[in-house]
Amino acid sequence: MHFDQRTQRALRDVGLETDELRAASEAVVEAVRTDAIALEEFFRIHDTVYSDMSMAHSSSEYPEHTVEYADITTHGGEMRGWLRFDTWGVYVEDGRILDDDSVELSLGPTINDRVRFAAARDTIR
Repeated sequence: MHFDQRTQRALRDVGLETDELRAASEAVVEAVRTDAIALEEFFRIHDTVYSDMSMAHSSSEYPEHTVEYADITTHGGEMRGWLRFDTWGVYVEDGRILDDDSVELSLGPTINDRVRFAAARDTIR
């Protein structure tokens, strides 16, 4: 089951039964899987993206990145993978599609930040 023991106990305390917990857990797993597929698709269809990432070697407030690929996997309710640009790559965890057609990912150790990506600079301004 996706929920840790504390969460399961709290959900039972408010009245959820084991079958309801299992259904909720399965819904979380499916939502994470669906988001991972959508995030990979976002990077697959855009050759170039822009971000709100602070980069020391960039003169732009919203740097441009040439996309090579995104490889995002899931395990239960967790999402992680690798995002590769033309000259560098970064480990990713968690991610979501935002309502304005941009995406947000937690980038790993070299960045250690939550970063938004969009197909147009105007989207993230």
